[in-house]
Amino acid sequence: MYFSQQIIQWYQANKRDLPWRKTNDPYIIWLSEIILQQTRVNQGLSYFHKFLEHYPDIKSFASAPEDEILRHWQGLGYYSRARNMLKAAKTIMHEHNGTFPSKFEELIKLPGIGEYTASAISSFSKNEPKAVVDGNVSRVLSRYFAIDEPINSTKGKKIFQQLAQEVLLKDNPGIHNQAIMEFGALQCKPQSPNCGVCPLQQSCMAYNNSLVSQLPIKLKANKSKNRYFNYFVIREGDEILIQKRGAGDIWENLYELPLIESSTSFKEDDIKYSKEFQEIFGSDSQIIYNSPPIKHILSHQNIHARFFEIINTEMVLSKNKDWNYVLIKDLDKLAKSKLMFSFIETYFI
Repeated sequence: MYFSQQIIQWYQANKRDLPWRKTNDPYIIWLSEIILQQTRVNQGLSYFHKFLEHYPDIKSFASAPEDEILRHWQGLGYYSRARNMLKAAKTIMHEHNGTFPSKFEELIKLPGIGEYTASAISSFSKNEPKAVVDGNVSRVLSRYFAIDEPINSTKGKKIFQQLAQEVLLKDNPGIHNQAIMEFGALQCKPQSPNCGVCPLQQSCMAYNNSLVSQLPIKLKANKSKNRYFNYFVIREGDEILIQKRGAGDIWENLYELPLIESSTSFKEDDIKYSKEFQEIFGSDSQIIYNSPPIKHILSHQNIHARFFEIINTEMVLSKNKDWNYVLIKDLDKLAKSKLMFSFIETYFI
């Protein structure tokens, strides 16, 4: 009880003024939670307002084309979240008569909603006593109780979920959950937490045992895979050649320039004599521009990209039926990865 009272008191004095905290509408809370799983609050605010403006309710979201949802999501990464949002919206329309559920047991069954999101929505909208556990919460609990089990291990996740449920203020779980997450984000930060003015200082086991800098413990992620993407700018008047990525790989259904993936990084002199380049573009094609290497880091992959502009490519379309010309001015209407968006914005604008 002491723990919860202290963080709630701190929260009331220090909380940020955020729009999703002014409602108990589960749809609006859902929008904010999914977006904030991808980015920080400052960046997430613009996405939140954009989605709410275009889709003020679950019905409008469910009826939106996937390409449109992906375009509005552009820049956040992990596009499967956006696809699952659309699947969840359609499920709610068909199985819940268009009423966004607020009970944990109903929420957990929706596409893209796991235990954390279901707990957040149910506690914030209906005060259901379900503890939320994200990175901020795990860090606060790990330090306060001096727990050295890695927060991302299977055992650790169970420990922190159980502990979060035990310390949850059952009379007002919504405000408790908001408070402990905000406390972790602003007060008990990963680096340089403000322990000097922390209301939990006297009872914090990490602070009293000089363990703050050592906790929480986190297992190192597996080594990322390196991939090498060679993109090609191919223009025809005011049009440019593009393709849509298929299923089963990163950036599913997003648009990009024609691509040759290679096992190693290519320079201009190397790629134009490669077998793949010769088969697609022919020996008469010329490279008139090549970009510096660009490294784009994903959760488990490192994309090493280079962009080449080529001319004299009359045979390109007959070699690849998945490539199509679109007007350059319409590129901003297509959903693209952050890597592709950044290059196009720099190169064409």
